[in-house]
Amino acid sequence: MDAKTSKTSADTSRQFLRHTLATVAYRGGKAIRGVPVTFSEFRANESCRTPGQILAHIGDLYDWALSQAKGQEKWRDSKPLVWEDEAKRFFTALKALDDYLASDAAPAASPENLFQGAIADSLAHIGQILILRRLAGSPVRAENYSRAEIVTGRVGSEQAPPPWEADLK
Repeated sequence: MDAKTSKTSADTSRQFLRHTLATVAYRGGKAIRGVPVTFSEFRANESCRTPGQILAHIGDLYDWALSQAKGQEKWRDSKPLVWEDEAKRFFTALKALDDYLASDAAPAASPENLFQGAIADSLAHIGQILILRRLAGSPVRAENYSRAEIVTGRVGSEQAPPPWEADLK
């Protein structure tokens, strides 16, 4: 593989990671938006994390991914903030990683490692939040995510409205 092909492959991987982060922002935003006031502390049972603990963990995952990308890997376990502040932290952490991937800086971690670690884990945890919402009596409306307007670089709380939604029974 020549240098041009290698650079193109690396650029493609970075763009795919950035699109994945935009997807996390869209799907995660839907999961955390409009929750009941008490949802952050909801427990399905005593052995489960609360949604607030899960959202704090997701923020930790993206802080960790950024530290890996910068070659200064560091993990921390954060105590959950109030839901609104934790939601802001989620989007801030996504933006910080997206900004880094959009820059000319060469990531110290491979795109594959970033994806298989923090990013894939966050998708599982967003699913947990969605399940807990349903158990708490506050399900999100179904939609066809393949038709959603997900745009690389759009990693904040402001997302396009769903083109179609339905209530599931």
